[in-house]
Amino acid sequence: MAAKILANLVVMGGGILARAFVQAYRQALANASKTGVAQETVQNAVRRASKAMTEQEARQILGVSEETAWEEILKKYDVLFEQNAKNGSFYIQSKVHRAKECLETAYHGKADASPS
Repeated sequence: MAAKILANLVVMGGGILARAFVQAYRQALANASKTGVAQETVQNAVRRASKAMTEQEARQILGVSEETAWEEILKKYDVLFEQNAKNGSFYIQSKVHRAKECLETAYHGKADASPS
């Protein structure tokens, strides 16, 4: 008889705790959306997820300036890519490749935007 009463208390207590947890979670979500914390968290997650290289970082990796011609950028890319292909780091090689891709997008975007 005592075991049955104890089992009922455990089951009822578990149900009460589960409902309290769900209610607290809903309240926390409501509070977060009111203060903008949820939106900020999502924006930070998106920023971390998209590790897009900036044009400035790409220029630093390839060692070029904004005035550098596209042909010169390609020459620097070829040299750095080949050096790292032979005896360098795959990580650096991939950074060099991503830098070229980033600048390629920037240069083609500027070429498309300029009136001919």
